[in-house]
Amino acid sequence: MGISIWQLLIVLGIVVLLFGTKKLRNIGSDLGGAIRGFKKSMNDEESRPADGNHLERRNDTAGSETDNDPRDKPGR
Repeated sequence: MGISIWQLLIVLGIVVLLFGTKKLRNIGSDLGGAIRGFKKSMNDEESRPADGNHLERRNDTAGSETDNDPRDKPGR
């Protein structure tokens, strides 16, 4: 009850007829780039320190930027 090689070839032929080889090549390269980017981000995440200090530094700098904004102060 599985899919035979002939059925796969027929489906592949229909897909090529519908989309064309150029569009399929573009889709394949876009998908490959997305997978490479995902793997790179996963490797970058694993190489970061797990102590969470990088999150504290980001929150400290973000808070100081909003404290010095004169538009946020009442009465102006």
